[in-house]
Amino acid sequence: MTEAVSTDAAVSIDVREIMRYLPHRYPFLLVDRVTEFVANQRIKAIKNVTINEPFFMGHFEQYPVMPGVLIIEALAQAAGILSIRSEGERPENELYFFVGIDNARFKRQVVPGDQLTLEVEQLAMKRGIAKYNARALVDGQVACEAQIMCAKREV
Repeated sequence: MTEAVSTDAAVSIDVREIMRYLPHRYPFLLVDRVTEFVANQRIKAIKNVTINEPFFMGHFEQYPVMPGVLIIEALAQAAGILSIRSEGERPENELYFFVGIDNARFKRQVVPGDQLTLEVEQLAMKRGIAKYNARALVDGQVACEAQIMCAKREV
């Protein structure tokens, strides 16, 4: 395993580097860029929401709204980047699985043209299981907030 990455807050991690940390690919990769990162502490990332997203064809045709479960998934992916990048790299035989969600609240609809700001704070990491506070914002307004858990597992 490589050495942990520096803890500088302001960064610019593009989608090519994100794909080194996450196994997700189109249409399920839901993080476009990371703008802040502090190892083992916090991450800020963005997801640009466009009408070209495949889920908008059926959710809902006359009033396109990003499904709440995909907002939660985007937060979980940001949490995965936080944990994996804090360790340095992701071995090919390891994945972080989304294993829990508590206190999820949806406070604003997310529609095409919005930019989701994903903010995740790591609360704890014990024996490969991490707990995070997470929230997604649009124009500074909370769209979703939750506590989520991810577990590192060998596959």
